[in-house]
Amino acid sequence: MIALLRTLIFAPFAIAVTALASALVALGVVLPLSVRFAFIRAWYNVLLGLCALMLGMRYRIVGRENIPKQACVVLAKHESAWETIALQQIFPPVVFVLKKSLMSIPLLGWAFAACRMISIDRSAGKDALRQVAVQGKACLDDGISVVVFPEGTRTAPGEFRRFKPGGAHLAVSAGALAVPVAHNAGEFWTKRFAKRAGEIIVSIGPAIDTTGKTTEEVNQLAEAWIHEEMRRIAPHRYPATPAQA
Repeated sequence: MIALLRTLIFAPFAIAVTALASALVALGVVLPLSVRFAFIRAWYNVLLGLCALMLGMRYRIVGRENIPKQACVVLAKHESAWETIALQQIFPPVVFVLKKSLMSIPLLGWAFAACRMISIDRSAGKDALRQVAVQGKACLDDGISVVVFPEGTRTAPGEFRRFKPGGAHLAVSAGALAVPVAHNAGEFWTKRFAKRAGEIIVSIGPAIDTTGKTTEEVNQLAEAWIHEEMRRIAPHRYPATPAQA
């Protein structure tokens, strides 16, 4: 009941802050990209502050020393909407690879376009892979990190899906570092409306040097590290041998 009441208080504030930030970013398309990212920075700082204040939901970073000084490709576990907010605070500035349908959402989709989010048609196969490589490299060259959720979609706590090659392919083709990220946000920012209070653990793995490696090798290294780390930070959810989907 307490979690429900907290969420009911939090939700209208979160919607209002997100709508305002989306409008500012969309309207700011005529302004320098740095200004649009400043709007985004204010948004995620306020929203994560509200999470802590109203929901009692905070996070702790393990492996902060593994964050590269240069732009990189972040290969992250995807369990909730929370990490789409927090990863922007951890790896700024950053863009995400997201499904094309999200770009059609009024206001929010316009903001996505204004801040160079990389939208793909998942059914496009090699064309989508090529699009991620081209647009992603342009972002990396401009000092903007790229977040990819290699499982392709959200997974419930305790589930694994086989990694798709898009993120690893981008890192290899751009000669960028690939950084694996594990977390247990799905335990707190659940699919249910009511969110749970607690401390989310975000674990950042050693950066993978893609020099001389194939897409498959990078993907396997990232997948193996995330699987092992999820078993460490959430042993009650993940079996000793990860199940492949």
